[in-house]
Amino acid sequence: MLSNPFSVRSSFREMERLRREMNDLFETLDRGPRMSLATTYPAMNVWTNPDGAVVTAELPGVNPDDLEISVQGDTLTLRGARNPEPLNEGEAFHRRERGSGKFQRAFQLPFAVDASKVEASYELGVLSITLPRAESDKPKKIQVTSA
Repeated sequence: MLSNPFSVRSSFREMERLRREMNDLFETLDRGPRMSLATTYPAMNVWTNPDGAVVTAELPGVNPDDLEISVQGDTLTLRGARNPEPLNEGEAFHRRERGSGKFQRAFQLPFAVDASKVEASYELGVLSITLPRAESDKPKKIQVTSA
């Protein structure tokens, strides 16, 4: 028995195939421009715990003296600069992928930070910032009394 190309089952399969192709098309279009944009510098990780937050940033080649860290309320701002590598007379870049110049990143944290207790360290090109949660912003345990 020959199958009818216009049967209900065949129509649903064709519609499902068309839907998948359209989803693939839109996913490709949505992903394309983002993939071509430059990565935000520096790459950073942020994680939280009940006592505060920790931020790490990859900053190879950045002098710690060229970094500025500030905290205001629940916002952390990191500013800095990476100086270009100097070339001697007669030298020219064959390939240049590492950028240089000023940068700034700001993050809003899910709680206020005690700015007086913020600590930062820099080791092997990675900046680590410890941001203690403000006491006034920590959850308070409420004691329930019975009558």
